Amino acid sequence: MSKKAKSATKTETIDGLKTAAEGAQLPSVSRIEEHSLLPLTPDANKQTPAVGQRTTRYDARPHLTGQTMYIDDMTFPNMLHMKILRSQHAHAKILSIDVSEAEKMPGVVATLTGREIPVNSYGPSYQDQPVIADDRVRHHGDPVAAVAAETEQLAKDALEKIKVEYEPIPAVFDPLEAMEEGSPKLHGETNVYASKVIKKGDAEQAFKDADLVLEKRFSTQMVEHVPMEPHASIAMWEADGNLKVYSSLGRITLGRADMARTLNMPMSRIRIIATIVGGNFGGKNEITSEPILALLSRKAGRPVKGVYTREDEFMSSTTRHPFIMDYKTGVTKDGRILGRTVRIVCDGGAYCSWSETTLGKGAILSVGPYNIDNIHVEAHAVYTNKTMTGAMRGFGAPQVCFAYESHMDDIAHELGLDPLEFRMMNAFGEESPSPTGQVLESVVVRESLETASERFGWKEWQK
Repeated sequence: MSKKAKSATKTETIDGLKTAAEGAQLPSVSRIEEHSLLPLTPDANKQTPAVGQRTTRYDARPHLTGQTMYIDDMTFPNMLHMKILRSQHAHAKILSIDVSEAEKMPGVVATLTGREIPVNSYGPSYQDQPVIADDRVRHHGDPVAAVAAETEQLAKDALEKIKVEYEPIPAVFDPLEAMEEGSPKLHGETNVYASKVIKKGDAEQAFKDADLVLEKRFSTQMVEHVPMEPHASIAMWEADGNLKVYSSLGRITLGRADMARTLNMPMSRIRIIATIVGGNFGGKNEITSEPILALLSRKAGRPVKGVYTREDEFMSSTTRHPFIMDYKTGVTKDGRILGRTVRIVCDGGAYCSWSETTLGKGAILSVGPYNIDNIHVEAHAVYTNKTMTGAMRGFGAPQVCFAYESHMDDIAHELGLDPLEFRMMNAFGEESPSPTGQVLESVVVRESLETASERFGWKEWQK
């Protein structure tokens, strides 16, 4: 071997590591530095510089300047517009649907009825809701047919040409009446489709031991979300047979699953693109017209847009659940709560949607953030011939919070106690058990009450 070759393979040792010398083709290795362990607690304003600092929302400028693109701002070549014909009956059998006159109108490209939908049912809990009603309507606003036309006005005009023959059925609008044996039934043999029971201790014995037992009924109403942007979507089919949907849905993964089921096609062939949402509040947690748009688009071979009117929103989108709540509480004369029973009747409207989840949340939270050793909670979700109820901001919690706090005020008044002191006496603390047996940690109910009362000036106001 020549001296030149030997020189090329010569190596040096540095701190136990070998590095290439003089023209060798091996990668160089830097010296290893010894590092101390990172501190368990980062220095303030070092690793998290944004905390405590004012920041600008990245979407503030386009919102303020009107450049934000919502569904209704979007358009595609040859795009059609959809309108939905809705039931004028709260409860009726559909005897026939004739769309022939609508199809003859200039500008109308496609129509759709429930019998054309591959799997005509959906829902996040129970699949009890039709995409388009085909044999029966269960509330005033159920979709019965849809039209895709060149303009929104043409689609709206075409709805007037659709002939639907109904046979009205007795309806029920009061959830308490709906629970009775002889009431009209919406699905199956009973209108009660979900129940929850929570028991702890012996509430009846607690009432016997109490110095005061107070009973009161509370009720809440149906509330519409009224987002500034109504429900809106655009559907189109790509050349490879895949479906693309632009939607204001808040839960696109759930939407894909529901779309795959109703259209009877693999989820992998469905792409839902979430656009900027102009208000949700829980009301856009599930599909509405997306399968209708998809099927109309396939029939027409063109993109189809659908935007709800405000009337559509009130008639057929989900609302907050109305609750009827019966409270009974036993207390000692000095203000200690011994026992409480709660009965909740949740008006679910025509279909389940998120009612089962709402019922569970409401039942667990209905006793309130108070230490009560003896409780009995009974909750039921009930079908009625009203607009469907669903998710809305803490669904189940606001209703019972209103009831148990109103009830606490009533009890304090009867006992002649300060409502704040009455709450402080019974409030959860560290390691308090919840009604379902969960041991609670990091509980700051009392601290929160103290801070709020100080800032409000509760003691001064009481004088």
